Amino acid sequence: MKIQIFNTLTRSIQEFTPVHPGEVTMYSCGPTVYNYAHIGNMRAFLFPDLLQRVLRVVGDYSMRWVMNITDIDDKTIRDSAPNSEAWRAEMGEQTNDPIENLRRFTEFYAEEFIRDIGMLGIRKEGFHLMPRATHYMAPMQDLIRKIAANGYAYARGGSIYFDVAKWRKTDKYGKLFEIDFDNFQAGVRIDADEYERENVSDFVLWKGHKQGEPSWDFDFNGEQLPGRPGWHIECSAMEYEVLGLPFDIHTGGTDLKFPHHEDEIAQSKAGYGIEPTNYWCHNEFLEIEGEKMSKSKGNFFMLRDLIQRGVDPIDVRWLMMSAHYASRLNFTFAGIESGRKARLRVQNYIYQLVDGNSQSRTNDQLPMTNHQSPITNDKSPVTNDLRNATFSELADDLNTPKALGTLFTFINQHPVATIPVSERASLLEFFTELNEIFDVWNIGKRPEEKLDIPAAVQALAEQRWTAKKARQFAEGDRLRDEIKALGFVVNDAKEGYIIEKV
Repeated sequence: MKIQIFNTLTRSIQEFTPVHPGEVTMYSCGPTVYNYAHIGNMRAFLFPDLLQRVLRVVGDYSMRWVMNITDIDDKTIRDSAPNSEAWRAEMGEQTNDPIENLRRFTEFYAEEFIRDIGMLGIRKEGFHLMPRATHYMAPMQDLIRKIAANGYAYARGGSIYFDVAKWRKTDKYGKLFEIDFDNFQAGVRIDADEYERENVSDFVLWKGHKQGEPSWDFDFNGEQLPGRPGWHIECSAMEYEVLGLPFDIHTGGTDLKFPHHEDEIAQSKAGYGIEPTNYWCHNEFLEIEGEKMSKSKGNFFMLRDLIQRGVDPIDVRWLMMSAHYASRLNFTFAGIESGRKARLRVQNYIYQLVDGNSQSRTNDQLPMTNHQSPITNDKSPVTNDLRNATFSELADDLNTPKALGTLFTFINQHPVATIPVSERASLLEFFTELNEIFDVWNIGKRPEEKLDIPAAVQALAEQRWTAKKARQFAEGDRLRDEIKALGFVVNDAKEGYIIEKV
């Protein structure tokens, strides 16, 4: 099935066509590991997870998905510095080596990030690579030399900057984001990794060494410029090294359009002679109870904060995936609860299908093996219609709200009891496929609930069993009624009794 996706580069929904038939290469801007990721960050990671699953399941593509980990930038340097309040005991003792301190600090938060996204259903094995920026110093330096050799970089005060004014004479700067160049001042340089959108000027490719900061040697055309890379150059070099250019899709939050992604385009084309990717895909922001997330407002949540408040991470995944990625998502606790009920409604339908299918299977109705195609050869019009409708909606720019609306309409109109026995297995196979995309349901038997039996009920059951063995049947019946009044029923078994909820 053909996939349609909104391309920020063209400002339009386009039919997706990969560089290499049958395979998709995708790069996602990952976390800057100086703290735990907050739930606004998580939306930017759940979006490409949804996209790559739709590409695999609906588009039938194989995937090479890369998400980088930024382990060197202003924030990681600041918080891994000696005597930093951000340093944790779990990271070990700080050393006299700034690079080693940076490594320990960022590795701790990188592992915490991988653990957090795992709880949200983003599987580590789903990535082709999760490269660390500090592992690609040589490719970054090579790219900077190429940019300079082509006339678009210059050194000043131990740092190296990208010359935006010269680049604008060659190509457009502002392909993803409309930039107001009235305030642009040629020659003004920005050293910070992040800056306001109004500050259009030359951006740093290599930052000169500062006392106490981690530093790498750099021979720049015979001049020794120890220091570290700017944030933007990291992604350009890693993309080239791990995927090659052009790769198919680049994802990130809408806040990264400028300057980060715009600078990536300029750097890659100025150095490698080619733009990095064919499709730029951005997700919108997340708000909390209708307001921008902010520590000062007390609505700044990390995943661990939500878990402490009793929120299941799978319900966070469901809420974010049930909204369209390109629309602002208002995260509310009422929305989490409402979403949980909706998710469990589908889950209960699946359990009913599993129960009904297992009860109706005869000796000549064998379960599907892993070697059988799950729905492709199915003759059930009910299943095929549902599959075609939901998958077409997912193929249309990941329209999850519409796809789930179709699913709930189907469940309302087709109670499991009305599904012909011959179609239940194929319908269950469809839900298995759908769960490969959403990954929020259990496709199997309903788990047995552990019954919490009050001590008083247990004691009455024992008394009844003693009365029964003594053939005191009237007393046994009286005790049975007393147990029932407490909300339980006791049933005789071959070697004792079973207590169940009424």
